Amino acid sequence: MDINLLFKIAAIGILVAVLNQVLVRAGREDQAMMTTLAGIVIVLSIVINEISQLFTMVRTLFNL
Repeated sequence: MDINLLFKIAAIGILVAVLNQVLVRAGREDQAMMTTLAGIVIVLSIVINEISQLFTMVRTLFNL
């Protein structure tokens, strides 16, 4: 696993947290929730891509 992946996920988390707090303070709770959901979807897509590459590597390793 590459350390850049962890930094990327952490950066997305920090950005989403800051945007969420700004939008909540501005009274835009709906947009804050949508921003949080978008951040979760982005991180999940990154993680699913990495898991897919792991399964491909295991499949190649064991000649399946």
